[in-house]
Amino acid sequence: MNLFGVMDISASALQAERVRAEVTASNMANAETTRTAEGGPYRRQQVVFQTQGQETNFGSSLMAHLGSNTIGGVEIAGVQDDAKAPVMRFDPGHPDANANGYVAYPDIDPLTEMVDLMSAQRSYGMNASAVQAEKNMITSSLDILK
Repeated sequence: MNLFGVMDISASALQAERVRAEVTASNMANAETTRTAEGGPYRRQQVVFQTQGQETNFGSSLMAHLGSNTIGGVEIAGVQDDAKAPVMRFDPGHPDANANGYVAYPDIDPLTEMVDLMSAQRSYGMNASAVQAEKNMITSSLDILK
């Protein structure tokens, strides 16, 4: 690992948590959206994380076989739609109501979204602290060399 390895790893986590916070904010903003371009109500989205460097190419397989200990950060494997069915609410005056007067709303729990957002915020802060600690270590090392 090089001198800036911690910063590289933490930077990947900062980027991933930022995307997670954006997706959570999008979920909260669209909690009452009944129309989308695809038709139907908005679908809750979730970010899927994976370890960086999980490719199964020859080079990574060879390095793993040779015992190379690579420590990687995190990357986003994808953003997936939640498969839950929409919540049907009786609202006959709504423009998107069906023939029986029910409207399909996204199955988004504000409490769950807030917990996800707080978790993303805490993880972001934790990785920012790791970057700050690495900066302090580098500064201390430079002071020793003076």
